[in-house]
Amino acid sequence: MSTDNYVIDHRNKVKRVPKRGFYDKETVYKILDDGCVCHLSFVMDGQPFVIPTLYGRHENKLYFHGAASSRLIKNLEQGVEVCLAVTHIDGLVLARSAFHHSMNYRSVVVFGKAKLVADSGKNEALKVISDHIIPDRWEEVRQPTGKELKATAVLELTIDQASAKIREGGPVDDEPDYILDIWAGVIPMKHLFQAPIVDEKMTKELHIPNSVKNLLDSQERA
Repeated sequence: MSTDNYVIDHRNKVKRVPKRGFYDKETVYKILDDGCVCHLSFVMDGQPFVIPTLYGRHENKLYFHGAASSRLIKNLEQGVEVCLAVTHIDGLVLARSAFHHSMNYRSVVVFGKAKLVADSGKNEALKVISDHIIPDRWEEVRQPTGKELKATAVLELTIDQASAKIREGGPVDDEPDYILDIWAGVIPMKHLFQAPIVDEKMTKELHIPNSVKNLLDSQERA
């Protein structure tokens, strides 16, 4: 199998409607890059947990941060197996029958093990997360102090295995239902940023920073 594709086995193989499954890194990366919130799942002492958190991607690695004392950090730094999911809902698919209603979506499931980022690499890893969410904001703000870095732990997750699943298009009804006088179609959904709201504690009037302008501009072009 090409190195541009993830190995397929029982963990990541899409079983329900397999034609919607994708295993190439380009598709997986695009879905990851279009989001910034994931759900991380792991098992601790026989109890499963799912934790939502922000992430950033650089090549085949994902980065997360949190308080050094948090349950997420304390458990994942031990090298336990992790399953991560990211989902985008692109539309509600309304069919002629209740049974065939659906959603258009893009999703990714990732498998791997996390490890702590060394102190010497924390700044760069945090920059990856920041740039993933809003590019160039890192250069506009005060950098973390030594005390802040000590209180923060950063995890690096190599994507050992992954799969994407995508549903797009209109409803698929049973053939006899197409003659029914029932409206069917798709209601598109889109995540949009709105106009920035200035912090009421600002001591002076400042221009909107370039990172914010660029984010809004890129949204308008999309």
